[in-house]
Amino acid sequence: MKSMEDSNRLLRIAAWIWLGFLFGMGLLDFTLYTPQVQMLFLQSRPPGGLPAPLAPLPLLPVYTYYLINGALALLFHFFANWAWVQKKLGKIFYPLMVLAISAGPIMLNVLFAPRFPQGPLSNAEGMALRQIPILLVALVLVAWEYRLWHVIVFSAAITLLELWLIGYASVFEYRNLVVFVFIGLIRMISFIAVGIFLNILVVQLRQQQKDLQQANTDLTHYASTLEHLAVSRERNRLARELHDTLAHSLTAISVSLETARAYFDVDVDKSRDLLDKSLLATRTGVDETRRALRALRSSSLEDLGLGLAIRKLAESAAQRAGLQLDILLDQDAPSLSPDVEQAIYRIAQEALQNVANHAGAKSVILRLTYQPKVMLAIQDDGVGFEPGSLEKTGHYGLLGMHERARLVGGSLLVESTKGHGTRLVLTI
Repeated sequence: MKSMEDSNRLLRIAAWIWLGFLFGMGLLDFTLYTPQVQMLFLQSRPPGGLPAPLAPLPLLPVYTYYLINGALALLFHFFANWAWVQKKLGKIFYPLMVLAISAGPIMLNVLFAPRFPQGPLSNAEGMALRQIPILLVALVLVAWEYRLWHVIVFSAAITLLELWLIGYASVFEYRNLVVFVFIGLIRMISFIAVGIFLNILVVQLRQQQKDLQQANTDLTHYASTLEHLAVSRERNRLARELHDTLAHSLTAISVSLETARAYFDVDVDKSRDLLDKSLLATRTGVDETRRALRALRSSSLEDLGLGLAIRKLAESAAQRAGLQLDILLDQDAPSLSPDVEQAIYRIAQEALQNVANHAGAKSVILRLTYQPKVMLAIQDDGVGFEPGSLEKTGHYGLLGMHERARLVGGSLLVESTKGHGTRLVLTI
């Protein structure tokens, strides 16, 4: 779809070109003709007397030509900037402007240029040179707004109009009319060739604009899709963080409180000790949840680094569950991105929490190595489970670990047999 604003902007540019061309040609004409007029003025002076009057004045046609042509160019400029006229005339506004910038100069050129004083630009070639630049501007206007056959019709029409005016006005008796015919035909052929080229460029430009708009639309849709995907990933990450912090704390507190209630009538001291542990776990869970919601990154990682944070995590889980711990951490740790460190830490936390709460194990083995790949291995001798038995139980620990591994470009292998323990291997 053609943009009316682009067309009007092109008309305003054409108006400035027309005015600038008239100013330049006027300077050239008056520079050429003024010395010639002065020479005629001196030749008309009788010896020892006043000069005879020059009738008609030689420069009168030049003044008249530029006065009328300039007025027409100013009117063209005025209407090109008058939005009310553009709105009032509607679709016929643009054709009328093209007619004004093409037919107006041709008519003025035929009527006044032959009456210019004899000079370099008063012959047939000079007349053609006076109007070719403006007619080229009109050709651009036609090629911009209309189709290829309009360009061809326009090129032929301005040539026929000029030849008809030349024959109708009959002001070229002293010139060779055949010269004008050849000049008109050459100009017509040239305008058709240039017009075809301009029209092809305009068509390609509009196609590129259309493709660019489509690409912009596709990019907008792609950005929207990425935004929804990022929101979805962030929701999943928040769910994992809350599971790794709040859910674990609440689970531990629930187990401790249930045990305290069971011991309440049997062993008051044991119940009181379990209540104290529950309060401590509550405070720890609240602090951990706040840290997770504030930074979504383990404070232990920030304070201790990955190796020491995992060691502290494993020792705490082993002490809490009464497990025998066998841990080996590679000391030659490379520089890992925060996302990778966070994933390793949270997967280790989830795995150790499962061992402490559900495995019923007596020992746990943890290995963290970095060569040739980053590998975290955790193995226990607990009760194990059947693969697929946790899919419909509502527990999201294993699912969260798999998601964390995929997000950092890793893989998670979980091997377990009921009654023979569980082995978890994270490879990045």
